[in-house]
Amino acid sequence: MSKTKSLLEKKWANTIAKKLIGRSIVSIEYISNDESKQNMWSKRPIAIELDDGNWLVPVMDDECNDGGSMTTTYKDLAIIPVLEGGE
Repeated sequence: MSKTKSLLEKKWANTIAKKLIGRSIVSIEYISNDESKQNMWSKRPIAIELDDGNWLVPVMDDECNDGGSMTTTYKDLAIIPVLEGGE
């Protein structure tokens, strides 16, 4: 790995850590069909609300082309699936 990539990775990790470390999850829900339609998505991902009022929503890619699933290390919940959208 190049030094530039390593510095960039550290920068992003630090930026994200400042936002997420110490936060608590206060609500979990799937985005609605209306939200899916508004975003022009065919998938409805889970949305996680944090105690500071911000939300985490997994997306397919950096351009937010669709909702995304999440993998976990839970043996009984290996993946948090997306649901079909726009129903």
